[in-house]
Amino acid sequence: MTSTQDQPQAKTRTKAGTITIDGQAVEFVEGETIFEVAQRCDAKGDSGDPASEIPTLCYDPRLDPFGGCRMCIVELEGARNPVASCTTKAGDGMVVRTHTEKVEKQRKTILELVASENPDASEIDPLRGYASQELRTLLDRYDVQSDAQGGRFGGQKSGQSFDDDNPFLLRDYDHCISCYRCVRVCEEQEGDYAISIKNRGFDTQIVAGIDGLLKDSSCTFCGQCVQTCPTGALGDKKAIRFATPPDAPEPEPVSKTRSICPYCGVGCSVDILSKGEKIVGVQPAMDGPANEGALCVKGQFATDFVQHRDRLKRPMVRNEHGALVETDWDTALNRAVDGFKKALEGHGRHSVYAICSGRAPNESAFMTQKFIRTAFGSNYIDNCSRA
Repeated sequence: MTSTQDQPQAKTRTKAGTITIDGQAVEFVEGETIFEVAQRCDAKGDSGDPASEIPTLCYDPRLDPFGGCRMCIVELEGARNPVASCTTKAGDGMVVRTHTEKVEKQRKTILELVASENPDASEIDPLRGYASQELRTLLDRYDVQSDAQGGRFGGQKSGQSFDDDNPFLLRDYDHCISCYRCVRVCEEQEGDYAISIKNRGFDTQIVAGIDGLLKDSSCTFCGQCVQTCPTGALGDKKAIRFATPPDAPEPEPVSKTRSICPYCGVGCSVDILSKGEKIVGVQPAMDGPANEGALCVKGQFATDFVQHRDRLKRPMVRNEHGALVETDWDTALNRAVDGFKKALEGHGRHSVYAICSGRAPNESAFMTQKFIRTAFGSNYIDNCSRA
């Protein structure tokens, strides 16, 4: 038995000082960034508007701070230029202002430059991915138009679409802004290193493996790159099938329902997307206690079975002619009971053998072994993960 002295102790983060953000004095702990402190204290800037939180494009709370998009810049008293709040550690006595006229002007200019080299963000349907509307939301917030809409910047375009024949992930790099969230989530969260970056400047490209198809790389099709992409450059192909056409007079609303993935015993939390009675996609729950925004290829993309035309909607039994016919549950269960009894009486207690899936919940495994040992008096029960 392990004593409490032998158990690893959780690291406690000690208070490191006080920082002033938009006139509000806030204590912070060692290692926190200005951005993290600002989020925690709900910094509202000079306007006092909760909707004016510090904007970001390259930031994902699950990833190491990157500081590439520069949208999160803030004014730091004593600093010559605005600093990226997501990579700047909070220091005792710092005085920070998050929404000055100078900072907001720079943010808008950055967005105008981004919009000038990318197609219209309004064409990106929310079904592309969890974060796919982040750029569109910021363009609306700062009233920024793309080059096609009459924006003040124009010129060379970056990115190019990649015709990848996989059935899951759309690679529409015309919308890529080189935030590298997809590359970083693949490395830092999944450990797959399936995608990377080549070239620089306007020639920068996100590539799979050695600039090939995803199926030829180490990609496991978990969909993490899709769900972290802030522009919809990466999208869920299976969900996009149900996207609202751009010329539709009235977009059909998408409902989101929290549930648990049914494929194994881990218990990953998911948000099921539906239009009316039809499931159109699945997104990982970023606050799911078991998965924290991660899913496997089954949990992410294997939803077609729910509405498949071959799926049984009622129990079926064979009639006297051997044909399958629909019936009620009592009849079907009684038929199963009769079958087990017939096997037991005719061939003995070892005529039935049960195998449990290693991915099934513990409760299912327990009930299966209980059924075999109690009903048949046999230990003919095994599990695929026994070894």
